[in-house]
This record gives sequence, structure tokens and C-alpha cells, in this order.
Amino acid sequence: MTEQLSGLADDRALLGRTSTAERVADILRSRIAEGYFPPGTRLSEDSIGGALGVSRNTLREAFRLLTHERLLVHELNRGVFVRVLTVEDVEDIYRTRRLVECAVVRGLGDPPYPLDGLAAVVEAGRRAAREGDWKGVGTANIHFHRELVALAASERTDELMRSVFAELRLAFHVVDDPQKLHEPYIARNAALLDALRDGDRERAEQLLAAYLDVSLERVVEVYRRRVGEDGQGG
Repeated sequence: MTEQLSGLADDRALLGRTSTAERVADILRSRIAEGYFPPGTRLSEDSIGGALGVSRNTLREAFRLLTHERLLVHELNRGVFVRVLTVEDVEDIYRTRRLVECAVVRGLGDPPYPLDGLAAVVEAGRRAAREGDWKGVGTANIHFHRELVALAASERTDELMRSVFAELRLAFHVVDDPQKLHEPYIARNAALLDALRDGDRERAEQLLAAYLDVSLERVVEVYRRRVGEDGQGG
């Protein structure tokens, strides 16, 4: 045991630094998920480090964590950038969402379910739509699905999907008409909530699967068009 413990005292300082780096990564991940850092944005170490009051080493560790989650990319001699997704990335995100979110709904126990969080987000989406805040509608939509996943009461599932939803926001940024993309899902979210209120898991899963299929089709359509435009422009 003495040999196994050898050197651990020297690593104690890493605990605080790692914890701080993870907290910084959480902040930046949330900012990406909220749409503050669009794809292609260069992240300045000086600006972000100064704003958060953290060291350059801590910030770089946070960048490494988010690069591992595919939210950031490091370009040699240029810096760190918010990742620009490909069509294949978008398809994989939705594949993961379908597997996880539908499984969460399918695995719910007997009703009633704790739906206050979902109901609050549905209302937030409606309020944002009335105000013409389509970025806010998109954020509410992502929060709806985070609340849905939270019904599983699984920290591992929450952690897995946190980065997936942040990537999803990167996909939303390429959409040229956010109202067209997000408005239909206000009603779809409400219908899914109603099915869960009724305790009808089977109906809720059917609605969710159809929801994800339509959303994937819409987003991929925009991506393919953009890729074509970029190719013509190059």
C-alpha cells in the first residue's frame, strides 16, 4: 500500500485545479448550449481567462475537456475555436438522442411523473415565441429535452446528454430561419407533456420519435444546402 500511495501527496494540488477546470468547462459548455458562442468563434484565452478570473493553465485544461466532447477544436498556430458540425455530426447527434430520449420515456415507472420542469419550459417557449425571441425558443426547446432526460434520475445520462445538447445548439446556428425551425416544436412539446400527464408512455414515445425524425430532416436539409453553397462559393 505504501508503494501505491507514493506520490499521491504531490498530486493533491491537482484536485483543486481539476475541479476548477471542470467548473470552467461547465460554464463554457452552458454558454455554447445557450448560443453565446456560435460555431467558428475563436475563444480568446486572455478575454475568457480574465472574465472568469482563472489561470491560463486552468483555461487550457477546460478547453481540452471540451475538445474531447467535440465542442471545440484546436487549430495549430491559430487557437481554439467552437466546432463547426458536419452533416454526419448532425445525423449522429440525432441517432444518440433517439436512443437515449426514447429509452428514458420507455423506462419511466408508473405515473404520476415529476413534470413541473417540463411544464415550466413549455411555457417559457410560448412566452419567447410571443415576444418574437426565436433564439429563446430554441433554448427553451433544448431545456425541454434536458428536463425530459432528467426524468430518468440518472447522473450518467444527464452528463452524457449535456454535451450532446450543447452540440445540438451548434447545429441550430446554421439555420437561416430560426422561426421556421423552432415554432412547430412548441406545440409538439406541449403534446408530449400532455401524454406524460396522462401517464401514456407509449403515446409519449411515439410522439417523441416522430418529433426527432422531423427535426433531423429539417436540420439536415439546411446543412446539405449550406454545404452545397459553400462548395459553390469555394
